[in-house]
Amino acid sequence: MQIEMVIKGLMVDPVTNMPIIVLRDREGDRVLPIWVGVFEANAIALQIENIATPRPMTHDLLRNVIADLNGRVERVVVSDLRENTFYALIYVATGTDVVAVDARPSDAIALALRTQAPILVEEHVIDNAKGLDLAQDRGDTERLQRWLESLDPEELGKYKM
Repeated sequence: MQIEMVIKGLMVDPVTNMPIIVLRDREGDRVLPIWVGVFEANAIALQIENIATPRPMTHDLLRNVIADLNGRVERVVVSDLRENTFYALIYVATGTDVVAVDARPSDAIALALRTQAPILVEEHVIDNAKGLDLAQDRGDTERLQRWLESLDPEELGKYKM
């Protein structure tokens, strides 16, 4: 089953100093943190904050190419979690066909934001992420897990890239 998620926040992991996209289901029952690269986090942050760039960024270019070819992004799905790596698919409608394109979740989410496409996550990904090895050191893992669980909604927007 796929669960629709929204971006609850974008922050920096206090343990690894890596950016995290925090997804939450619409009911607020489930949270999924996804660690991403700095450049991808920046592309997402620019769109969240509605900051226009003088020239198209990569995700803007991809949106434009899809639109110019009479396609549209139907949805993006965080589809799998294998060996601590998340996988995603971008579903692009082209005429009567829908094509699933393999992508990194950060790129899929950045494109979804630019096209107002829904962000979905397979339920098994959320379930498997609970056992995700979040950090190298066991103490860091437990500390990070406590930190994620204790996040106040007000805190989610305060971390800048």
